[in-house]
Amino acid sequence: MNVQITPPPSYKVQSSRTPQGTSPARKVLIGTAGLAVALGGFWYFTHNAAPPPRRMMAAPVRVATVEQRNMEVIERTIGTVVANSTVSVNARVTGQLTRAFFREGQMVKTGDMLFQIDPRPYQATYDNATAAMASAKAKFDRYTRLKGQNAISPQDVDDAQALYLEARATAESARLNLEFTQIRSPVNGKTGPILIQPGNMVASSSSANASATPLVVINEIQPVKISLALPQSDLPRIQEMARTKGLTITMALRDAGAKEDITAKVDFISNAVTGATGTIELRATYPNTDLALVPGQLVNVVVSLSEIPNATIVPREAVNTGPDGQFVYVVKDGTAQQVPVRVLFDDSVHDALAGNLKAGDKVIVDGQIRVVPGGKVNVTGAKKPGGSAPQTSGQRRPGAQGNEG
Repeated sequence: MNVQITPPPSYKVQSSRTPQGTSPARKVLIGTAGLAVALGGFWYFTHNAAPPPRRMMAAPVRVATVEQRNMEVIERTIGTVVANSTVSVNARVTGQLTRAFFREGQMVKTGDMLFQIDPRPYQATYDNATAAMASAKAKFDRYTRLKGQNAISPQDVDDAQALYLEARATAESARLNLEFTQIRSPVNGKTGPILIQPGNMVASSSSANASATPLVVINEIQPVKISLALPQSDLPRIQEMARTKGLTITMALRDAGAKEDITAKVDFISNAVTGATGTIELRATYPNTDLALVPGQLVNVVVSLSEIPNATIVPREAVNTGPDGQFVYVVKDGTAQQVPVRVLFDDSVHDALAGNLKAGDKVIVDGQIRVVPGGKVNVTGAKKPGGSAPQTSGQRRPGAQGNEG
């Protein structure tokens, strides 16, 4: 028996490649495209979306008050202590040095005994010359009496007188040589080391050996001179100050035990500028009663050359240098305002300025690195006024001048 089963009319057998179907390759392509779109969106939102605004913190700063007062124009330099006089003591006669009457480094006065040269040869010469002088004088006196009696010619009297004068001069020379065997100090001062010890033969400094080693060198150190050199550009101010008020120098000797800075009056201005250095030498005299200064010592010196009247003055650290020049930050209503300035003079502690500043303004002296023009600031403290300038060889800030011009 044959049985046929007829399928229902609504059922159709479809092929696997019908248009409604999706191939595996197409699925991969669609997935890749979707991933690319998702990654592109993520990159866009992470790189172009504006970050949330952050609150700007006020910069912590310290300030100082702008002053208005006269300011001295000064120069800082290194001075050298120079002995008021230096004497090399030499022998004036030749002989054996037998004794020294002082200790090395001792203070001596004019006329003090320093050395003794063996006097015996010179004593003998002097005695002989004295005897010859006495004989010549006796002959001259006798001839003078005979001339009064017309018993001798005037020529013989004149010859006797000449011989007597010659003998007297010889005796005086011998006396001086005997005196020169005692070598005395020609100045008040401090002795150095003994350069030729007793027992050695010494030669006269007036002999052929004029370059012989001195016996000792004495430095006069009460008073002393302070020698310093200033640039020739300061010469007009130096001359004007010397002509009007007089020049003085201030020295910082606290390291040498002085309780305060000391001053000395400038009493010498060189008559020429040193060509090699372009400087002119000044010297000031200091009594040195406490012997604090020693020849050759270096001291920090400040010289007042002129004055800027009614100057606008701020601490040196308030002045900043930017691409457009120098400026200061002025604090107004809690913000930092940048004010251009020009430095008239810098004494290494304070600056005299020209600019739109007035007395009483608050300028930033610490913390400028965190400050932006117009930005908020938080004042954490104020710089104490005053303070002495460091006693060092200072230099002007670039652009600073020594006067208002």
